[in-house]
Amino acid sequence: MDLDDLRTFDHIVREGSFSRAAWVQGVAQATVSARIQGLEREVGGALFTRGRKVALTQRGVSFLPYVRRALGVLQDGLDAARLASTGERGRLAVGALRSLSGAFLAPAVAQAYRQHPGVEIVVREGRHAEIVDALADGVVELGVICWPPADGHHPDLTPVLHLVEEVRPTLHPQHPLAAGETITVPDLLTDAQPLLLLRWWQVTPPELLTLAAQARDVADVPTDTGRHLLLDGLGVGFYPALVIQPELDTGRLVQRALDGRPPLTRRTALVHLSRRTLSAPATRFVDVLTAQAGTLRLRADVV
Repeated sequence: MDLDDLRTFDHIVREGSFSRAAWVQGVAQATVSARIQGLEREVGGALFTRGRKVALTQRGVSFLPYVRRALGVLQDGLDAARLASTGERGRLAVGALRSLSGAFLAPAVAQAYRQHPGVEIVVREGRHAEIVDALADGVVELGVICWPPADGHHPDLTPVLHLVEEVRPTLHPQHPLAAGETITVPDLLTDAQPLLLLRWWQVTPPELLTLAAQARDVADVPTDTGRHLLLDGLGVGFYPALVIQPELDTGRLVQRALDGRPPLTRRTALVHLSRRTLSAPATRFVDVLTAQAGTLRLRADVV
């Protein structure tokens, strides 16, 4: 049983005769008859009554809806394959650091869905190493990871977009250190109450470790715990704006500059496996993320 057999069966039903089905398909009537005979051997009996008028047997009536369903599914698959080559249909899996899966990635996903609703987008968030593993295993096609990786260069990963975020002291607007636009280092060390040593970094910068070693009070806490402490008016923590964007937008938290020192930065990149050619949906998504990075002033350069 093959697709030509099924199509021939459907044509005979639609046209009402073997000869017209042969004409529509551009084949000899003997070919049509041979195909139906092959089908009848497969299903174990006659599908049509032969005579002046061709009609389905009860076996043929039972078989018909399944044939049409199979042909319909096949056509859907062919259409999807054609559209996938242009990026109109398909699936895109993206991995991202948890701290970038919200304010950075979510607007880009929303825009991609609006522009191409036929493309399914799957977002997986995790730590740097988890995203690298997902890229290597083919679980995701694109990944936003720390760059350059602290564990060394990955020659099998190619960056297509470099991102740089400033990391500034963050605190409650009623915290005593929020009164000015800048915070001096001595005031930070004595009045942070406490200085939060947050665990969102791939590797904590030496400058921050030095401040923590000199601070009067230090709390070593996870990222979300630190956010809640800040919302309660306790402490000062160094965050990229995107991690706490909703709180900044509503004024529940504020950021200040550290007087006399350049801001800390976090560098990340959008990468893919070097040996894999990006799909059409992935290529378009890179363009959307590049525009999003420009809007947020995160874009360092495009490779």
